[in-house]
Amino acid sequence: MNYFNESQSLEVLRKLISFNTVGNNEEDVAHYIQELLAKYDIKSQIIDVHGNRANLVAEIGHGQPVLGLTGHMDVVDPGNLEAWNTNPFELTEKNGTLYGRGVCDMKSGLAAMIIAMIELHKQGLPKQGTIRLLACMSEEIGEVGSHYLLEDGLMNDVDGLIVGEPAGYNIFYSEKGSMDIKVTSKGKTSHSSMPEFGYNAIDALMNFLIEANNNFRSNPIKQGSMGPLVFNTTTIKGGTQVNSIPDYAEADVNVRTIPEYTNQQVIDVLNQMVTKFNKTGAQIGFDVYMNEKPVGVAKDNILVELTHDLMKKYTDDKILVVPNPGITDASNLVQGKSHDFPFIIAGPGNLTSHKVNEEMDKQMYFNYIDIYEELTVKFLSRVVADVKVE
Repeated sequence: MNYFNESQSLEVLRKLISFNTVGNNEEDVAHYIQELLAKYDIKSQIIDVHGNRANLVAEIGHGQPVLGLTGHMDVVDPGNLEAWNTNPFELTEKNGTLYGRGVCDMKSGLAAMIIAMIELHKQGLPKQGTIRLLACMSEEIGEVGSHYLLEDGLMNDVDGLIVGEPAGYNIFYSEKGSMDIKVTSKGKTSHSSMPEFGYNAIDALMNFLIEANNNFRSNPIKQGSMGPLVFNTTTIKGGTQVNSIPDYAEADVNVRTIPEYTNQQVIDVLNQMVTKFNKTGAQIGFDVYMNEKPVGVAKDNILVELTHDLMKKYTDDKILVVPNPGITDASNLVQGKSHDFPFIIAGPGNLTSHKVNEEMDKQMYFNYIDIYEELTVKFLSRVVADVKVE
């Protein structure tokens, strides 16, 4: 018996979309989720971080094993509102497609997890083991919420983790790391007609970034299943006016790291470059303001196997089991877990994340409620059975 019909399931998603959580206001979402769960006798805890930003933790079942379900409550800025065909903070349906900011990334995944937990709880499930929902703040900028949950010890006893980020009917079993780095260059200003009396901070920065590109893009860096390390300068600025030699310039760099070339190796190379450039008169420095490591677990883990079997009900297409090209809260939550830790990224969605007119197939949303409901119970039963055999 389903306690939520399709209309009620859409209402949960509609409510989540209505909260403007562009870098704020996750506490409002957490209170809504808490009130919704409480209607079905599911207790939850809101963990304040700062301001109107908070995480939420809820559980059903009891004891070991523990399966974690996680999703984030924030979204990215919708951008140019005139380019949207609908109000981004109002769930809109057209011909079986749902539109709204976060409908793909990833409020539909979060809603599906919440509804699946309610459905299971009303059925008296799970019989053994615990399902723990970890709803995170600030995933889109720095994975801050999941860092706090890790520090709070909420992953210590978790035996498997499902991240509800959009994957469609595919499964991600690992992900690259991600580093955000600000590179600065100091110089000395002078009149542009007499550059010999100054030091051009932009020139030094450009030369540094060009050499960094050569180091990280041209060298034959060993790579495995996650593919190559990716190094990109994404913002750059400097100078104050056209006829003055600039005394300051800066750039932001994003690096996607792999197990074969770690975050620390990137830092070590940049430090070597800084030393080299500064010996020639430059004043280069850098600050790593996001530093998330790659997540690499076994491709043949239990969650991959079970999810692959369940997805066959909903698609005739080949189900890809591949590394995730992006980064999720798993970069924090899976820290310290073994290589055989059961972990997947699987959630409703497509490639419209972060785009104007973000959209998702309505039926996929409903299907994922069923997938999470079945998957959680099957995982806990499988782990319990394996322990008994041992």
